[in-house]
Amino acid sequence: MFILVVAYLGGILTILSPCVLPVLPFVFARADRPFRTHGLPLLLGLALAFAATATLAAVGGSWVVSLNHYGRGAAIGLMALFGAALLFPAWADRLSQPLVRLGNRLSETASVPASSRYAFLAPLLLGVGTGMLWTPCAGPILGLILTTAALRGANLGTSVLLLAYAAGAATSLAGALLFGGRLFSMLRGTLRTGENIRRVAGLAVLAGAGAIALGLDTGVLSQIPFGSTTRLEQSLVEKIESRPARLTEPSSSTRPSRPGLMLTAAGASDAMQAQRLPVQGNFPSLAGATEWINSAPLSAESLRGKVVLVDFWTYSCINCLRTLPYLKAWSQKYKDAGLVVVGVHTPEFAFEKKPSNVQAAVKDLGIGFPVALDSNFSIWRAFGNRAWPAFYFIDAQGRIRHQQLGEGRYDKAESVIQQLLAEAGQGHLPAGLVVDPVGQGTQAAAGPTRAQSGETYIGYAQADNFASPGGLVRDRAHRYETAAQLRPDEWSLAGDWTVDGERAVLDRANGRISYRFQARDLHLVLGPAKDGSPVRFRVRVDGKAPQADHGFDVDAEGNGTIDRQRLYQLVRQARDGNKPRLFEIEFLDPGVQDYAFTFG
Repeated sequence: MFILVVAYLGGILTILSPCVLPVLPFVFARADRPFRTHGLPLLLGLALAFAATATLAAVGGSWVVSLNHYGRGAAIGLMALFGAALLFPAWADRLSQPLVRLGNRLSETASVPASSRYAFLAPLLLGVGTGMLWTPCAGPILGLILTTAALRGANLGTSVLLLAYAAGAATSLAGALLFGGRLFSMLRGTLRTGENIRRVAGLAVLAGAGAIALGLDTGVLSQIPFGSTTRLEQSLVEKIESRPARLTEPSSSTRPSRPGLMLTAAGASDAMQAQRLPVQGNFPSLAGATEWINSAPLSAESLRGKVVLVDFWTYSCINCLRTLPYLKAWSQKYKDAGLVVVGVHTPEFAFEKKPSNVQAAVKDLGIGFPVALDSNFSIWRAFGNRAWPAFYFIDAQGRIRHQQLGEGRYDKAESVIQQLLAEAGQGHLPAGLVVDPVGQGTQAAAGPTRAQSGETYIGYAQADNFASPGGLVRDRAHRYETAAQLRPDEWSLAGDWTVDGERAVLDRANGRISYRFQARDLHLVLGPAKDGSPVRFRVRVDGKAPQADHGFDVDAEGNGTIDRQRLYQLVRQARDGNKPRLFEIEFLDPGVQDYAFTFG
């Protein structure tokens, strides 16, 4: 909302630019004429000029940024150029002279009397001319919005910002039409104030461009809690659909996703499923990706002729990680037959938005197929997706034919792949189904029985079943005590912690977390201290070292180290079972960041 208000005010303040003043007399000359036949066409012409500029920026800018690293550098350079134009108006005026001259010519043309039949053309042309004048004069403000469109891809947010900016400019122009000469005289007296505002804005823009070029934006962003970043980006989605969730089990009934898309009942036989792959929609755009790993930017058009499996995942999600062995196996087995697996990494926590974190995770997890970073949920929204993990199967003609939400049903998924490849003309496919690839650590298959404990968030925004006396204290340091007794699925803190909406941060060494869980495996999303210092920890199960029940990231004595923000497997019981057990973890160093428990 703040950015929308700034865009609107930016549009209003554009009228303070000196190079707009020469065209205002043509506007004032029509202030006494009917709004429907003169004012409305003028405003329409202004909107057309903005629309043309926005279209060129969205199409041309997105193409430039698709060059990835170099395109991003060019966009940052443009941002710096706009900032310099704000800071030095005289220089901006010289750069804008070609458009100013063209706008003046259109304005002069519009001032010539016309027949009544074409009377609306004069104010329309005047609006176009004014818009062309306004664009270079406002350039730094409008340019920032268009540069954002180039960096992030064309999206609803950018369109709304452009609309807010155009509405502000139209408001100024409507005021000029209503108040005429009086407003013109007032504006002459406020030009100095307007120029000061422009200079301050220019300094801010240049500082922002420098911060982005140095990578400070992502560095700071990765430390901002979920409650103030990712939740804001998802707010519109969550109001329309249910909260995005991690799915651990295949659905047992038909599950709606978005208009025209239905998930086939999990109980259907593979034979029936092979016959029921109706067209569920077209391949949505991938243009919202903020970066690509293992590939140049891909698009629905460039993938035409291939069978595509799109996987929505995030690297701290245990259910997503357990699907990776199958995805990697399918990618290798069917790549020569025309299958392309595309991972869409849509983050749940703020630290998962940092590109370097995702790049490290992709490398550690051994992922070789293309991965699109969907840090703004643009691709997520384009697909109408609502869960991690989620598979979308797209045929060689670019049509969605099937989808699966949650892990499991891998034999059915591979049958769909084979059917779509056969439809594409692949007559000789590898025999057999990949049903049990070997995964290590967090990629190992889930236990044979369903975990009774569910995902549990530690930040207060989504926390439940917290049992420490006094409850959670929000956003300030507090000394917690372990609950005297924990019932199944209850948890508590001990020691000095600061809990925010997304996580709990340990203020002093030797803090503890206890959880009475019912599952074979226990995982915890953790991060080191904010300065990157590793944090040592010790795990106990029912008061003892885990021994044979230790997880992949813990030794038999329960010792381990947190060196990166990721999911840690802390308990993997040798025998499957769901009897309640008491998990305790003590952090021997301060600064650890705790996000969420997941089970399997």
